[in-house]
Amino acid sequence: MVDLKLIEDLSNAFGPSGFEEDVCRVVKKYTGDFDLVNDAMCNLYLRNRNFSGKKPVIMLDAHLDECGMMVQSILENGMISIIMLGGFHLTSLPAHSVLIRNEKGEDIKGIIGSKPVHFLTDREKNDCSLEIEKLYVDVGASSRQEVMEDYGIRPGDPIMPDVTFSYDEKHGICFGKAFDNRLGCACIVETMKELINDDLHVDVVGAFASQEEVGMRGATVTSQQVKPDLAIVFEGSPADDYFFAEGLAQGSLKKGVQIRHMDRSYISNGEFIRLAHQIGDEKGIKYQDAVRRGGSTNAAKISLTNQAVPVLVLGIPSRYVHSHYNFCAMEDVESAVRMAAEVIRSLDENAISTILKKDMLV
Repeated sequence: MVDLKLIEDLSNAFGPSGFEEDVCRVVKKYTGDFDLVNDAMCNLYLRNRNFSGKKPVIMLDAHLDECGMMVQSILENGMISIIMLGGFHLTSLPAHSVLIRNEKGEDIKGIIGSKPVHFLTDREKNDCSLEIEKLYVDVGASSRQEVMEDYGIRPGDPIMPDVTFSYDEKHGICFGKAFDNRLGCACIVETMKELINDDLHVDVVGAFASQEEVGMRGATVTSQQVKPDLAIVFEGSPADDYFFAEGLAQGSLKKGVQIRHMDRSYISNGEFIRLAHQIGDEKGIKYQDAVRRGGSTNAAKISLTNQAVPVLVLGIPSRYVHSHYNFCAMEDVESAVRMAAEVIRSLDENAISTILKKDMLV
């Protein structure tokens, strides 16, 4: 069973792109049985203490960061101008609360301003267009001096959604923020714990990447450092069952781990997909296939490392990612962990050679 407290702590952690330190500390808290190191970019590398260094390496990837914002400037009236860290849609932001972390490490609560309906013109009431330059965070101050001196807020301070995790035990539903991709981080931890005593044909490295939401920057570094032969990418994938009818939806809650065949930046390895299908069918692991018209994951960077790396992308369907509030089903998280663990257990010399296409021309 996946540790619910792990997911809670990861979801609640402060971690916009470039400010992932708190998330790293949560990972450390739950991985005492492993060797864990970080680099200057806040990427984390998790290894079993019996890591041989002599077997093919499979890297488990997930990104640490979440969509957030940064203080861009402070107006004379105390309103705070912001800039995006990642891909929020602007219409999801007004009237929601946020936390600004100042240089002292204090979290200051603010509200993304929304003009009251009483002051809207008829034209404004029907205009849903927004510009980031016209969104401001209000912390309750009345001047620029007060914001800087009393609240300790300055340009460059990071901002995240103000949301607290909860779990609906009756229905098995998690509620919180940053399921893209703290769910993936949880899956790395749980998969490595599942495999800790197994005699495998591969060495497993967990790589928690920073700054995915601003251009998959962390994975550019982790893939160069780990130099994997194979990789599994965990992702909190956008659920589409709220928007599409059955048959069109490919990311539905409670229908299992999502196996991604392609997106805007990556086409999967067919043999890796076939192996995942076989494992799912044999082990009774629920899965659903996804062919995405858009989106991307760290697979885009990892797959292009060295002489190419086959990547299996496993998603946990999550509603309303890249917004304040997310839903996911606990059973889908567990399906992702089971799928990854069983796929890794099945990676013998023949399976690895097949995925790497070593005998393709023979």
